[in-house]
Amino acid sequence: MNDQLHVIFGTGPVGCWTARALREMDMPVRAVNRSGQRPDLLPDDVELVTADAADAQQAVAAAKGAAVIYQALNPPYDKWQEQFPELQAGALAAAKAAGARFVSIENLYMYDSSQPLSEASPIRPRSKKGELRAKMAEEVMAAHERGEIEAATLRASDYYGPGVLGSAVGEMVFGNLVSGKKAQVSGSAVMPHSLAYIEDVGQAAAILGTRDEALGKVWIAPHAPARTQGEIVEMAAQNLNIEPKMSVISPFMMRLAGLFMPEARASVEMMYEFTEPFVVDSRKFEQTFQVEATPIDEGVRRTVAWYQSKRGHQ
Repeated sequence: MNDQLHVIFGTGPVGCWTARALREMDMPVRAVNRSGQRPDLLPDDVELVTADAADAQQAVAAAKGAAVIYQALNPPYDKWQEQFPELQAGALAAAKAAGARFVSIENLYMYDSSQPLSEASPIRPRSKKGELRAKMAEEVMAAHERGEIEAATLRASDYYGPGVLGSAVGEMVFGNLVSGKKAQVSGSAVMPHSLAYIEDVGQAAAILGTRDEALGKVWIAPHAPARTQGEIVEMAAQNLNIEPKMSVISPFMMRLAGLFMPEARASVEMMYEFTEPFVVDSRKFEQTFQVEATPIDEGVRRTVAWYQSKRGHQ
């Protein structure tokens, strides 16, 4: 298994942490992105190939020789409907051409979140993005059932951790606090909201790519017990020895921002995740693969340290 090539489409935080987890297992890894730029988080000994996954021919060529392919792509939030289906189609074409396993890294938008979320939760999207995610997820499992690929699916809530900038609990929370500004949280500071620590997600993806029992199934990555965004801000502030100052962006404020910012406009339909409880039950993964989620206080400590190092703080 250790001489089999693992190819990751996408070099955002989840792609980079998947690469790091695979390199810790001594697996050869190739990462594919459109820019050709190597992110700081991507290990130096990971091969980097430039290709546009939306072009199936480029995707197939970039993944030549792959034993396992990871779909860790994520277009700009306001471009999902136009770009996401083609990106996934390219990655699937690459897996079919290479005869590779396929690990689809997804989120939880397709579920009914009125109860704690698990792999058994009903598929009942409440947004256009959720409908798209459900459709794309169906395509992956349909290809698996037809025998075109062997697939496993990994799903997770909002990421936080080293390298995570664009998440609801990214730059606007940790970056602001490290810079001496108020944290900005979405929707509510008092509703419980499960978060996925990015190193845990990368490790979970690597596990699914290397374990036969993962195939043909949906898995939810390890999540520590849900906390409120207000509690996350308090923990981060405690690590920084500062007062926990924050402002809450209401759905109305997000709609106003959306008049000028396409990404904010694209976020409005997802605000229910933050104005209502959004709680994840990840016991199935943790018990099957004998792993535990990183405790929130430890994850926050590492995240603060990464943001400080990024800004040159001591």
